[in-house]
Amino acid sequence: MAGGRGAARSRTKRLGATPWGAGRAGVPHALAVNETVIALIRPKPDPARVVGEPPEAVAAAQAAVDAPDGIGTIGSYATEVPLAATGTWSTAGRGGAQADLVLSAPEVGIPLLFVEVDNCFEDAARIAAKFDKYLRFYQRTVKDTDGHPRPMWRTRWPTPDPRYGDTPHPPVLLVFHQMGPRPAAGQIKEVAELTCSRWQGTWHREDGCHIYDGQIPIVATMLDLLREHGPVGPAFWRFGRDHRQHLADAIGNPRRREGPPGGLPGRAVAPGRAEGRRT
Repeated sequence: MAGGRGAARSRTKRLGATPWGAGRAGVPHALAVNETVIALIRPKPDPARVVGEPPEAVAAAQAAVDAPDGIGTIGSYATEVPLAATGTWSTAGRGGAQADLVLSAPEVGIPLLFVEVDNCFEDAARIAAKFDKYLRFYQRTVKDTDGHPRPMWRTRWPTPDPRYGDTPHPPVLLVFHQMGPRPAAGQIKEVAELTCSRWQGTWHREDGCHIYDGQIPIVATMLDLLREHGPVGPAFWRFGRDHRQHLADAIGNPRRREGPPGGLPGRAVAPGRAEGRRT
């Protein structure tokens, strides 16, 4: 697999090691991907560069400086990354997905996050079908450099070993940009219902939480919300929860970190339906 890792790195450089060029083609989807990266990073302006500018420009720059930080740098993101369910990293075969974005920021507790961006033109069923492709990719194993089989994605993105006994797959963030005719909130609800078998956890009364062994944590937001709150604000719905959270809690399982609270199990549901505040 040593050669495979090198090929993977090469492939990333050619296919999207940096999102900066995404907007140059003027394609709406590429622009939305670019805007998503900016909303996640939340770059800080230099106040010295707006000295002498109109007061509103100075105030806007200062507000951006004072706002909570984003996640990572431009180097933390790759775009248009093929997730090979068959074939190799450099020559992916049929049946796999292609992630719009991949975020790797272990320094802030997000070692791996796949991101799909949608402009609200695509049918919810087609979006939901992407998670079958993600699952095929996640379940694929290959021999690593030590000769032992490992999930293929782990040979490319180092992540911590599971701490709690269960092994959920890496999370996927859906970012909806309200350009098309399909209401973003309706898209989120419908995709959640269609993908229930892929994300729904199992309630463990003794631990006071759901566990997600072999499941995909799926989180959704809208680009406007992401711009407003950033990744550390309440902009994210984890499928199966009825409230918004910041990104780290939405992709994680806070109740397992905090210890088992009281409460009764509930049915995992789409955002906006009554599950309570269980995780």
